[in-house]
Amino acid sequence: MNAHEVAEAVMELSETGRLDLARLIIASAATEHQNAGENSKTVRGIEDVLTGKVRALSQTGFQRALQ
Repeated sequence: MNAHEVAEAVMELSETGRLDLARLIIASAATEHQNAGENSKTVRGIEDVLTGKVRALSQTGFQRALQ
């Protein structure tokens, strides 16, 4: 199914159906945007450890930090 066929099928939905679909699409896009931000933060953190900007914890140090 191509984009034109999808659009035609969507336009056959009731107004409520189209609004529900729009909400789902917007929620999906918002989630993707949020995940992208979280992924970027994670990558920056890994880069900071790899470049020595931030010192990594040993396993023992990590376990101590959890206590």
